[in-house]
Amino acid sequence: MSSTAQNFWKDRSVLVTGCTGFLGSALTTELVARGANVVGLIRDHVPFSDLARNGTLNRINVVRGDLSDLSVLARAYGEYEVDTVFHLAAQAIVGVANRNPVATFEANIEGTWNILEAARQVGTVKRMVVASSDKAYGDHDVLPYDESCALQGRHPYDVSKSCADLITLSYHHTYKLPVSITRCGNLFGGGDLNFNRIVPGTIRTVLEGKRPVIRSDGSPLRDYIYVHDAVAAYLCLAEAMDRPEVCGQAFNFGTSRPLSVLEITQAILRLMQREDLTPDVRNEASGEILHQYLSSDKARKLLNWESVASIDGGLKATIDWYRDFLASTSAR
Repeated sequence: MSSTAQNFWKDRSVLVTGCTGFLGSALTTELVARGANVVGLIRDHVPFSDLARNGTLNRINVVRGDLSDLSVLARAYGEYEVDTVFHLAAQAIVGVANRNPVATFEANIEGTWNILEAARQVGTVKRMVVASSDKAYGDHDVLPYDESCALQGRHPYDVSKSCADLITLSYHHTYKLPVSITRCGNLFGGGDLNFNRIVPGTIRTVLEGKRPVIRSDGSPLRDYIYVHDAVAAYLCLAEAMDRPEVCGQAFNFGTSRPLSVLEITQAILRLMQREDLTPDVRNEASGEILHQYLSSDKARKLLNWESVASIDGGLKATIDWYRDFLASTSAR
């Protein structure tokens, strides 16, 4: 990391929504390490989040509330003189979205327009990075997705991200709000407490000595990106937003090396030396896109960003994190 990048964040007031989540914890921890004055919007107390466990939660300003309250957001912007916003808060689980679509639409769509509208009303925010997803593209016959692909989500989670993405761009084009959008592949790494996701769920199951369950037929392709590569992407994008070719743009962040669900499961089994635990392939998943992976050429060209961690390297660090975490929590 250059001294310029380090100094960029020193004493800068940064609001992070979803700061106790998986990516939010990692991003907030890195921002604090770089000297930023972080304000975290927190709805629920999450005692096992990495942000709480590593002590960073005690080093940030906390605003209690959620994205449904426009007045809370406007107060946070004004009271803490927020310069930069990372909007990460969302209902991020596909299965939950299929079971509870309205709550997902409220969190992901209404929550996004509220964070944008509060910034429009206050008028002092200099840059906003809004988390969309590769799921916003929906299903396309031609892969990988690039940023020119249509946003055509069909299932509830995908639609919520398509809508939030388009609403964000509308605030830029209509009100000149300084926004940029991230569309990341599937994040993995230590700190993800949603064990119904393939990587943490498989690791926990294997640590319990059980066969990992694959809900699909194992063939869906996904782009898996290590969480610290994603943190670097968010910071890199925010730092570049003074450039006109960056502000108001969406950027894909992925590895361009898709793996099937079965392949990532088998990689975890190999690294944990438990290949005897053959996956239980159930082929019962529904409401999910079959194949998804990204081109990150735009991020490489305009931001000079690319993923650094190898799949094996990222998975080894992730396995170590869960081994320690699950041992410490089971001992309580």
